[in-house]
Amino acid sequence: MSLPTIGYIGLGNAGYPMAANLPRAGYTLVVRDADPEREKKFVHEFPSCRIAKPGKDAFNDCEVIITMLPNGKVVRDVVLGENGIGPALKAGTVIIDTSSSSPFDTRALGEELAAHKLLLVDSPITQEFLHAIHDAGATLMIGSDSEEAIQKAKPVLDAMSKYTFVMGRLGAGHAMKTLNNYVSVGSIIALCDALVAGQKFGLDPNVMLDVLNVGTGKNFSTAYSMKEEGLTRRFQTGYQLSLLVKDVKIAKEVIESTGFKTGFPDLALHDLSDGLKLVQDGACHTECLKSWESRAGVTLKRRERD
Repeated sequence: MSLPTIGYIGLGNAGYPMAANLPRAGYTLVVRDADPEREKKFVHEFPSCRIAKPGKDAFNDCEVIITMLPNGKVVRDVVLGENGIGPALKAGTVIIDTSSSSPFDTRALGEELAAHKLLLVDSPITQEFLHAIHDAGATLMIGSDSEEAIQKAKPVLDAMSKYTFVMGRLGAGHAMKTLNNYVSVGSIIALCDALVAGQKFGLDPNVMLDVLNVGTGKNFSTAYSMKEEGLTRRFQTGYQLSLLVKDVKIAKEVIESTGFKTGFPDLALHDLSDGLKLVQDGACHTECLKSWESRAGVTLKRRERD
């Protein structure tokens, strides 16, 4: 049985390695990115794939379209905006949004796409260790109102990931992603507090990480991102601080929509937004350390890369 041709839109820091898993699994891709050089690099690496031609009908031979874009508003513009590809797609085409989008935007887009007889699946990404997405090691959270769409999307998603979880109706995947990141933010803020306070007290932050990683304080930041990219000052996780702030804002909306009240989202936004003022556009999320260092009046001892 031949595999369907996949349209893939967005070859950024996460999109490129995620897309690369598909031709390795035998799929042919039609790719599009805002940066033509990224497109050229991809089809040079995977000659079975091709760059999407200009125009709205560039993906009309694709049964599945995957988007990996900055947010849901950009996804909507690509699909149903002035130059959107949606109206030219065949009825029954499944669009899989793997971006970090708002679940509320996703549900609204799903209603619009239904009018064009197009099916939407939200399936954002997380990972259990740094750069797992490069080797089909991602974790994908799936939401859709259509069982048909899930069944059609699942083999494609399985080719890009190690774990897949069907979370519920449309938007449930994006809700899980933002709450996952919200939990991660809690550990980031606590770790930054601990590292600057520990060094001021006289502890070595690198030894602190070693202790945390064999104790109850172990988490993604202690084991991977802050250890490998933050304290080494390399700052190359591939995940931007601005995107982390965006995800916390979405998490705040999700939490508030349930009627539950908690003060942590505002605290997290305050602390992380302070970090944005000290870094350049596109800065790695681990550069938030600079805000803690500035407030504490210390520079954390640098860690040598393993």
